[in-house]
Amino acid sequence: MTAGASFLTVDRGVVSIALVYPMRGPAGMFGPSCELCAQLAMEEVNRRGGVLGRELRLVPVDGGAPPAEVAAEVEALVSMGAVQGVTGWHISSVRQAVAPRIAHRVPYVYTALYEGGERTEGVFLTSETPDAQLWPAMRLLAADLGVRRWFVVGNDYVWPRRTTRAAQRYALRSGGRLVGHHFLPLETHDFTEVLRRIERSDADAVLMLLVGADAVRFNRAFGRSGLDQRCLRLSTLMDENMLLASGAANTRRLFSTAGFFAGLVTQENLDFHGQFARRFGLEAPPLGSLGESCYEGVMLLAALIAEAGTLDVRAVEASAEVVSYDGPRGELRLRRRHVRQRIYLAEADGLDFTVLAEL
Repeated sequence: MTAGASFLTVDRGVVSIALVYPMRGPAGMFGPSCELCAQLAMEEVNRRGGVLGRELRLVPVDGGAPPAEVAAEVEALVSMGAVQGVTGWHISSVRQAVAPRIAHRVPYVYTALYEGGERTEGVFLTSETPDAQLWPAMRLLAADLGVRRWFVVGNDYVWPRRTTRAAQRYALRSGGRLVGHHFLPLETHDFTEVLRRIERSDADAVLMLLVGADAVRFNRAFGRSGLDQRCLRLSTLMDENMLLASGAANTRRLFSTAGFFAGLVTQENLDFHGQFARRFGLEAPPLGSLGESCYEGVMLLAALIAEAGTLDVRAVEASAEVVSYDGPRGELRLRRRHVRQRIYLAEADGLDFTVLAEL
């Protein structure tokens, strides 16, 4: 449920953060994981004394609404002093609507993987970008599996379009090429035409730049078509919730690249799983990179404010380069507003991912 600005009162005894995550639309399927991971981080911060000696609270905002609506709601929360920061997973078109209206007024930690290039004052990013995520994955698949001919399927907005341009460069660098691309509206259900185009091409790999339920429906259609016998798939936005919804029969030769996978065997990840299971039980949504990113967002925002010793966004930005914190992805530091982190390539094994390599 979205907390509308008109129903909030300003409490100077707490630090309130707008948590912008999808409650509807294609990305709504991993919204519950985003919410619970952010809540886990909030509770951890509060156990350690909160932020600036004050309790940290989260104010939910539906990031699955149209971008202009999300931006208007977040701006209203900031203007009335109901929130002192913003974080969460939401698509790039939402970030582009929100950032110009609030990022110079309060710190804004964006947690979704994205196309790169964000430079708005007060925006910090925990997310993967194509140069560190997609390029090394394409290079490795070319070297190890001989992939040369890529077909891109993406939703029709800024992240898929700009990433496709990057993928064209990466394919050439690795001795291959793009043989086609096709962009589809969000909430597409019929993939007949794009599957026909892939079948008619000489592609040996499909780069999927589809969001949530759109990717799930594509995986199901792809599996039914039999194209998984000929083409592998690579996605930079594919988590365990999406695998579960796709079904094991439709994840054959499906690869993903991200900074976090539930199956990573690290002490930090094992500890995170234990904390999550103890707090929310075994029936909670599966952990994955998209939901976990919201844990990172809350932790980074708290660390930024603590280091600055103030909520002032300019002071936060001035001290950002020395900020570090520990989380499920290990110790993370900011460099030029972006978190620097390890990136992995994984292959779907039914409804789980097997991590193959650190990129």
